Amino acid sequence: MTLPRVGLVWAEAANGTIGKDGVLPWHLPEDLAHFKAVTLGSAVVMGRKTWLSLPERFRPLPGRRNIVITRQPDWKAPGAEVSNSLASALQLAAEGTGEDDFVWVIGGAEVFSAVIDIAHRLEVTSLRVRIEGDAVAPAITERWRLVASDPEEGWHTSATGIEYRFQRYES
Repeated sequence: MTLPRVGLVWAEAANGTIGKDGVLPWHLPEDLAHFKAVTLGSAVVMGRKTWLSLPERFRPLPGRRNIVITRQPDWKAPGAEVSNSLASALQLAAEGTGEDDFVWVIGGAEVFSAVIDIAHRLEVTSLRVRIEGDAVAPAITERWRLVASDPEEGWHTSATGIEYRFQRYES
């Protein structure tokens, strides 16, 4: 079986922080809407800690096929499919995925680092604020080229006051 096209989607502070104590250390409603628009109708792959970080009322993420990776052999997640490795999660996600569809990896940092070298697209929300945390985004190396930025110049300002922009990278 061939692997699907893989995309990664995350939001990061200016210093690379993507999480603190198992949650997003900011509230950016515009990013949540962007995340939903990008991933809706697709398979999403995440680590167990990312699954647990989702508010219970959003588990499983509606309108998406939820696949959770865990090393815990008997762990269950109502509404999600459970896999014991990244490779098997991607193979599982490939089932029923069209050749032009993306499987979206949504976290956390360990899963991002493990999959970024085989990914095809990054959807990154960049925040113009430094926030301390304990989970950091993977480096966006020269392998990636920026193909879209919204806005093209400058920053949007969130209803919460945080400046941000959406950036798409392709390999």
